Amino acid sequence: MDDVINRLRQFRDDRDWKQFHNPKDLALALSIESSELLEAFLWKSAEDADIEKVKEELADVFAFAFLMADACDLDVKQIVMEKIEKNEKKYPVEKARGTAKKYTEL
Repeated sequence: MDDVINRLRQFRDDRDWKQFHNPKDLALALSIESSELLEAFLWKSAEDADIEKVKEELADVFAFAFLMADACDLDVKQIVMEKIEKNEKKYPVEKARGTAKKYTEL
């Protein structure tokens, strides 16, 4: 993770873009890139999506998410692991296995 975030910082700083990378604008960019990822699947089956488009848009989603975590001084590994732990409590295996129900419906 550190290598990726450092490379993203370098790319951003070489272009003097940090001034644009505040949490609000990064959240907006993340939402936009997520929508572009969805567009890769629009009107087709998952198997028919252009995998190169998916890779490109997913990379943009990751990049903006990592930059947002960095801007907020958050440790990506830590926050993801904490979220997994919360979800393990909300979705115990014995209740959630094989169902797409929300935890409030289990």
